[in-house]
Amino acid sequence: HHPVIFQPAKAITDDDGVGRAILQLIRSGISAINAHTNLDCAPGGVNDVLAGKLGLANVDVLNPNGVDAEGRPWGLLRHGTVESQSLQAFLPQVKACLGCEGLRYVEGNKPVCHVAVGGGACAGALREVADAGCDTFVTADVRYNQFWDAKELGINLIDAGHFCTENPVVAV
Repeated sequence: HHPVIFQPAKAITDDDGVGRAILQLIRSGISAINAHTNLDCAPGGVNDVLAGKLGLANVDVLNPNGVDAEGRPWGLLRHGTVESQSLQAFLPQVKACLGCEGLRYVEGNKPVCHVAVGGGACAGALREVADAGCDTFVTADVRYNQFWDAKELGINLIDAGHFCTENPVVAV
């Protein structure tokens, strides 16, 4: 799912794991094509599966980028609803549904009802989630200052881990 080269490479050598993997691919005549973001954005992809796994109802694409050949909207984030509950009641559900060993979170002092999801590192879309009226955002790889920003915006922000938010699509 993830590309071999995630950060720009200055050189390809056998001095590190990425370089060794690329050299092995080259020696074997294999091209690695990773449609990571495509799977995140696609109807039925990472974020639709994540929303389903968390039991969200009325799921829709948050700020669609377009529609596919079948007229289905596509875009990175999904949002939907759950029965109104406290963050403290919602956290164990997230942990159990995604098989997380733990969660990092900040409370936005709102009940959980309108939830946005973005598998992997989507916390950079926090403002977009807030502007859409969501009270809760489940994603991963949240940086320290993003937790502060969420608190300021009044958004419950849950970091469920990169693997746990992307892995559910594998079964699909």
